[in-house]
Amino acid sequence: MTQTALAGASASGTAAATDSAATPAKRTVRARPAAKPHGQWKVDGTAPLNPNEVWKQEDGGLSVRERIETIYADGGFDSIEKTDLHGRFRWWGLYTQRKQGIDGGKTATLEPHELEDKYFMLRVRIDGGALTTEQLRVIGQISTEFGRDTADLTDRQNVQLHWVRVEDVPEIWRRLEAAGLSTTEACGDVPRVILGSPVAGIAKDEIIDPTPLIQEVSARFIGDPELANLPRKFKTAITGHPSQDVVHEINDFALVGVIHPELGAGYDLWVGGGLSTAPRLAERLGVFVSPEVAAEVWLGVTSIFRDYGYRRMRTKARLKFLLADWGPVKFRQILEDEYLGHKLPDGDPAPKPTSPGDHIGVHEQKDGKFFIGVTPTVGRVSGTILTAVADALEAHGSFRLRTTPHQKLVILDVPKEQVEPLITVLEGLGLSARPSLFKRSTIACTGIEYCKLAIVNTKDTAATAISELETRLADLVDTKVLTQPIALNINGCPNSCARIQTADIGLKGMMLPTDDGGTAPGFQVHLGGGLATDNRVEAGLGRTIRGLKVTASELPDYVERVVRQYVGARTDGETFAEFAHRVDEELLK
Repeated sequence: MTQTALAGASASGTAAATDSAATPAKRTVRARPAAKPHGQWKVDGTAPLNPNEVWKQEDGGLSVRERIETIYADGGFDSIEKTDLHGRFRWWGLYTQRKQGIDGGKTATLEPHELEDKYFMLRVRIDGGALTTEQLRVIGQISTEFGRDTADLTDRQNVQLHWVRVEDVPEIWRRLEAAGLSTTEACGDVPRVILGSPVAGIAKDEIIDPTPLIQEVSARFIGDPELANLPRKFKTAITGHPSQDVVHEINDFALVGVIHPELGAGYDLWVGGGLSTAPRLAERLGVFVSPEVAAEVWLGVTSIFRDYGYRRMRTKARLKFLLADWGPVKFRQILEDEYLGHKLPDGDPAPKPTSPGDHIGVHEQKDGKFFIGVTPTVGRVSGTILTAVADALEAHGSFRLRTTPHQKLVILDVPKEQVEPLITVLEGLGLSARPSLFKRSTIACTGIEYCKLAIVNTKDTAATAISELETRLADLVDTKVLTQPIALNINGCPNSCARIQTADIGLKGMMLPTDDGGTAPGFQVHLGGGLATDNRVEAGLGRTIRGLKVTASELPDYVERVVRQYVGARTDGETFAEFAHRVDEELLK
């Protein structure tokens, strides 16, 4: 069934009469052109409306694995068919990485094949962030043997490796899968990695343990061909911890632990969040989801996206655009009537978080052991470090850990007497359980170092900023004038992988003009964004100020200046985000 627009309403025109006997002239009314279909399968049919949809229907992304193993690994990079290379490879966690030496000013002017190298970024999928030390060791060894010792912890709880050759991919898969890991649907128009609470099953104040649900969804649906051709990526987050530690407001589907007054522990359902160039926060559907039906609810929402999601234009192909048009009431009705076949109970929102969701520091588990949250510098580690971490944990009695949505690690099950010795060892590896406010609160995307979309260097810029700010603002920290972290999120392009719109200070990479007529890498500044935390009741996007841009080299100067303005002009108890939205623009420049 094809969507059509209503014909334009008739209109009466008034003609100026030349005399009393003149007949009023009739105005010609043109019918509005039929609205273009959105490409919704259940509305418009499944005929593909753009080239991406054509090749996805001709041969799905999951099919390329066999060709990688039997053809491309033997023939090398130059043997890879182009649609496989730039499309289907993503279904197995593979993106071509940026060719070295191409500056950010050329990102928008060169064709993708001119930007790419003959190496891949490989994303290891880690649902719920759950790892054993043996799995971590396998990732570390793969990095050192096949990835030039590169490894980044992402804000999606994955580990990314670089410099991977297609010739080595089958062996990498063999080793990962032997350890219970995979790269299946780590990228592509599919259900991406499931974010899960890093303290699932161990926290003393946990409302509900989401581990069984995450495992069920992953086992039943990841790699299922019926869900492997979505309009675009589909992001999931599930937590049962009161800190709401999975950035649920910016995911397509999210469940947040809550206690129903009659039905007990379960989840509050959020739908339709996402950032990128058109940020939109998720909305509650107002339902209570019991653990018994949670997997079916996930399937229902994902299937709505598959069947009703907009496929004609990829810029409108995220679930957030469908939710914006439908609204939560209609979305809930379609979910219940067409996909579940029953109503869901009404539910209240979860209370405001009472503790930080990054879990940094030492915390007692419900079994009397301890978990330790540690931070590297903006997620940057290495295979050597990951292997050493696995060895250190085992030497101190721990065999489990979790990645986090904040580019951190949480070490589980540490005996009390081993806590301080382990912290000392991890500190020597660059992982701090007691980081500075700036190291704790700064994240950065991959940036121009490896990403074809990036315009500026992010990881090194962030590391430099952290070091500078630790020195420049030491007086405020040492005197306890500044006690709360101020989130600094640095992104190499407009796509917001580092969540710039939901940071205290979010920085979007761009090239800026210089006085000599050239350009320099820099950032547009977003201020006052944030997600629900212990010091913020609800999520909100940052504000942008016309003309507020800083070069990368000026970044420490700017952050120092705006933080000192905040300290000097804040009201009692006012957070940086509240300050940034309240004051005049001049105080923020």
